[in-house]
Amino acid sequence: MADDLGDDWWENQPAGAASSPEASDGEGGGDVEMKQQEAAPVPVPSKKTKQPTECFLVQPKETKEDATKTKKRRKKKITDILAKSEPKPGTPEDLQKLMKDYYSSSRSVIELEELKLPDSCFLKANDLTHSLSSYLKEICPKWVKLWKNHTEKKSVLMLIICSSAIRALELIRSMTAFRGDSKVMKLFAKHIKVQEQVKLLEKRAVHLGVGTPGRIKELVKQGGLNLNPLKFLVFDWNWRDQKLRRMMDIPEIKKEVFELLEMGVLSLCKSESLKLGLF
Repeated sequence: MADDLGDDWWENQPAGAASSPEASDGEGGGDVEMKQQEAAPVPVPSKKTKQPTECFLVQPKETKEDATKTKKRRKKKITDILAKSEPKPGTPEDLQKLMKDYYSSSRSVIELEELKLPDSCFLKANDLTHSLSSYLKEICPKWVKLWKNHTEKKSVLMLIICSSAIRALELIRSMTAFRGDSKVMKLFAKHIKVQEQVKLLEKRAVHLGVGTPGRIKELVKQGGLNLNPLKFLVFDWNWRDQKLRRMMDIPEIKKEVFELLEMGVLSLCKSESLKLGLF
């Protein structure tokens, strides 16, 4: 049929027409459009419009070692335990047990027995109903007669041992009714040099000393304080600080107390010339 149409028919066809019958069925044209779309260039994003990247902070993972340390720290805290427990007055047995536990790793069984104090050297313990003045009046009813007969320098008749200088000042203020006109001396390190305290003890007779075990121990060591005339040694046993610790709950204070006891206090207790009290 193409031959019958002649050359004029082909010349009158619009430009771009299919050259074969297959090109006019629509399928070939679809393929061309797809190829043109695939060949279209993809626009490259400008550097100026680059989106900022987000930063995420990664928390370090807790290791087993860190968890163990945390648990150990919690176990050492005494505040939570004491806050839930009712206050109990200290007893001579408490002091004996602390001494045994403290020296058990460094002393033999025989030496531990030698450290044990006789029950007769202990005064009546505070039942938590006393003020300091009322307690001292109970354990030492003849205090006025005792201090008036005391004229020996570099010594005291009664020592009250506490955990800090601030606590010592509180105790001195609270014992006014008991001490009367007797001479009281502060025996702690805060703002007071050892040599100043030595000179004061050499200058006049002092009847009552209130202070910390560390400074009292240092005065004994330097010869500024003689323990032989001492008649009463009272521990501020039941008082608790802001962390609910008693003085013997503080490791460094406990260490200094036991060192002081070994500097002549234990031998005086065993000879029954010195009495111990737990306030």
